[in-house]
Amino acid sequence: MVGALLLLMIEKGDAIFYFSNRRSELGDAAFLLITKLGEEYVYILACLGLLFYRYRYAIMLPLIGLSVSILSYSMKQFFGHDRPSLYFRKLDLLDNIQLVEGIRLHGGANSFPSGHTMSAFAFYTFLVLVLPKKNWIALGGIILAIFVGISRVYLVQHFFEDIYLGSIVGVVVGVFWYAFIKHYPKQPHPLMDKSLLITKRP
Repeated sequence: MVGALLLLMIEKGDAIFYFSNRRSELGDAAFLLITKLGEEYVYILACLGLLFYRYRYAIMLPLIGLSVSILSYSMKQFFGHDRPSLYFRKLDLLDNIQLVEGIRLHGGANSFPSGHTMSAFAFYTFLVLVLPKKNWIALGGIILAIFVGISRVYLVQHFFEDIYLGSIVGVVVGVFWYAFIKHYPKQPHPLMDKSLLITKRP
């Protein structure tokens, strides 16, 4: 709801100019790191960790990553929206944006939606649903996913509308695979409900 209101209130590119005017060395370093939380590294680490919890959850992460990749690629090809670098270059405004040092801007017509944001929201939504102590995990997961999305705008790789749609699709993907694995195979299962720490379901 907050994102929808912001979309109605701001013009395309406003969020990029907002961050461009407020850059700092700390912000640059932080968002360069945060954006990686929507990449394959976190999937690999989480998959290894979930092997100690439930196999059924660990095997879902590669499927979530694959789903995100297919959806992201298909939607980008369908919509064909210009990346910020191409969009602002056409308007002769790219030189007005202060870029983050060391960042290679993506070009082409594959901006909408943001794959990093979709990945982060799918990943953290799924973890929130499967892990215990959901209050703290839910808060941490949503904060991390939001900041991954913000990082894509901060780094001038996406527009706000890109991360908005990416977040919605990501949540749907995470919920879908959680619902799937909760109902198939039926619990309890002699293999799926084992882990590296337990041999029987408690």
